[in-house]
Amino acid sequence: MKFAFVSGSVALDFVGTVQSRRDDPLDLLTAPADLADWTAAAGLLDAAAPATTADLAAAVHLREAIYRLVLASAGGSPLAAEDCAVLNRATTRVPVRQDLQPDGTVVRRGSIGAVLATLARDAVELLTQSPGQVKECAAPRCTRLYVDRSHRSSRRWCTMTRCGNRAKAATHRSRHPS
Repeated sequence: MKFAFVSGSVALDFVGTVQSRRDDPLDLLTAPADLADWTAAAGLLDAAAPATTADLAAAVHLREAIYRLVLASAGGSPLAAEDCAVLNRATTRVPVRQDLQPDGTVVRRGSIGAVLATLARDAVELLTQSPGQVKECAAPRCTRLYVDRSHRSSRRWCTMTRCGNRAKAATHRSRHPS
């Protein structure tokens, strides 16, 4: 299983664990082990924390609340109180612990609950500090959300190596038929 970390926000990368939401949704977090693997792949923990079925359910609940909140914010709509409550409950937990080592490295450790708290806090920061910068990829089948920090706020693709490249190749083929 390959996770992508191209959104510019760990909370949005977490939301991106559901691909192609409109057409044929593919959930990359279908088992507790998937969630554990994602936490390590995202760099939130140095080693995958054990996850339970209840952890997975809580993570999916938080992920979908973050998704709805970010879409509402990006669209200028009011935020749903229920989704805010889900986010706020997650922020009350202790986040991932980061210990600075004498060699300048950081050791990251915690439980799945700590990961969810860290994700919720990132989402709160995103919603309050960068709401106008969140966009959805312009590729027709991609539903990934990302933070557009480009100079002119003109970024259109979640990543140039995938969606942007495909779009440019399609444009080139349409202009230069074989």
